[in-house]
Amino acid sequence: MAKRDAERKAHPVRIAVDRAGIARTARQIPSPNCDDRPQGAAITLLVVHNISLPPGEFGGTGIVELFTNRLDPEAHPYFATVAALKVSAHFLVRRDGALIQFVPCGQRAWHAGASSWRGREGCNDFSIGVELEGADDVPYDLRQYATLGGLTRALLRRYPIADLAGHSDIAPGRKTDPGPAFDWVRYRSLAGLAPP
Repeated sequence: MAKRDAERKAHPVRIAVDRAGIARTARQIPSPNCDDRPQGAAITLLVVHNISLPPGEFGGTGIVELFTNRLDPEAHPYFATVAALKVSAHFLVRRDGALIQFVPCGQRAWHAGASSWRGREGCNDFSIGVELEGADDVPYDLRQYATLGGLTRALLRRYPIADLAGHSDIAPGRKTDPGPAFDWVRYRSLAGLAPP
């Protein structure tokens, strides 16, 4: 039984993204922290992040509350430092592999901040941001890789994505996620791509 569960977790989850940029299998929780992409901006980059609120703790409501501007700054000492931020991502992959979508892919989610990739500034304009519930130094769950792999395959079918990068790659020195615990080889394999 355990072997069968491990094998199931090792395969990408089947996901489809429609023309409106919605993954219908994802739980939809709209975030106000988004806007229109610049006219004619093609989606060519997928950015992998991690987040946990409070830091290093998983399973709570803090991430959803942050992305929907409902985080109570008094609920935890750390929350006071981030509650006023207006941030979001297109997707969140929970520890158990559950997928939440906050922003349709056609819109610009506010996930990258000050960033650049291959000489282009402002990665929010041309990227999709996927948050993994996690921390830089905590191994990610196999179910997260399966969901992320399936989501990436769906996004590659829908958009002209040419590159996959971590937040640390587009904001070096400012960001460290998804961190050394993230297995890029496993991820790329599940996404149907060659190793880096």
